Amino acid sequence: MIPLQDAVDGLPLADPPACAAEAGTWCARFYEWTNNDFLATSADTLVNGAIKIALIVVIAFVVRHLLHRAINRVVDGASNGKITKLLGRAPKRLRSTPLISQRRIQRARTIGSVLRSMTSAIVLLIAAVMILAEFGVALGPILASAGIVGVAVGFGAQNLVRDFLSGMFMLLEDQYGVGDIVDLGEASGTVEAVGLRITTIRDLQGTVWYVRNGEILRVGNKSQGYAVAVVDLPLAHSADMAEASELAGRVAAERVGEEDIAEDVLEDPEVLGVEKVTAEGATLRLTVKVNPGRQWAVQRALNAAITDAFDDHDVPRPVPLALGGRLEP
Repeated sequence: MIPLQDAVDGLPLADPPACAAEAGTWCARFYEWTNNDFLATSADTLVNGAIKIALIVVIAFVVRHLLHRAINRVVDGASNGKITKLLGRAPKRLRSTPLISQRRIQRARTIGSVLRSMTSAIVLLIAAVMILAEFGVALGPILASAGIVGVAVGFGAQNLVRDFLSGMFMLLEDQYGVGDIVDLGEASGTVEAVGLRITTIRDLQGTVWYVRNGEILRVGNKSQGYAVAVVDLPLAHSADMAEASELAGRVAAERVGEEDIAEDVLEDPEVLGVEKVTAEGATLRLTVKVNPGRQWAVQRALNAAITDAFDDHDVPRPVPLALGGRLEP
């Protein structure tokens, strides 16, 4: 065939690909639009591949949306329904209280957030593998290499894996949550964030502690179920313990009924009696069961009220010792 001559610059035009002569094909359309042989011959592959990739992406996002929706429904059910065996570790008399309900909501939302992140990562990873397969990438060597790298990283990142597993069990076992006041050994304070690897705690001085979950050997949670406000009252040896106990109990009962702390108190105050006797005097102990996290406020209020009452009734207080260990004259 004699090549045609371009009317403008006189350059010969190459023969169109054979598929360009087939009307209605993507090859013919691409050749008509671009006049490019490579794009025309690859048109069917590009279009079909693009459709498959788009379909994979759409399905991945639909599956992700459905999984997130299912997780949200489970979280809402756990927040509003009855406490399951997993969540119901509180005493029976406390299971229906607003405190336990609020804690159940907080815990369910935390676990829901973790599950949503994990499902998103899994779905997107599967979609990425399927897209690579559409491009003709050999997945066998990649998966084998990923397995080898995973084993190597696993040996080198044992602490990271331990932190992750510890964080999962802490969430599932409800050891603590955001807003709880905890003692983790080296760090004590209010939990500000709970992650799969790190727990963030702010202590009373305002210092923020980042504690690795794998390093937490014990947890003392001061915010689960209820707390106890302990009031230790120092008295002199000469004080009438029975009279002081009666006065402390009466004043405490009146004080916990006042508006500022009444909602925090769960049970009536209880005077336990003399806790210890030292060279300086005796210590009278009084306790009251309160809402978690409110024990210190109630303790301060009772200390102030009972101290004023002791002063008004001339209840003798401990006599300080001199530097030499003898009583001051």
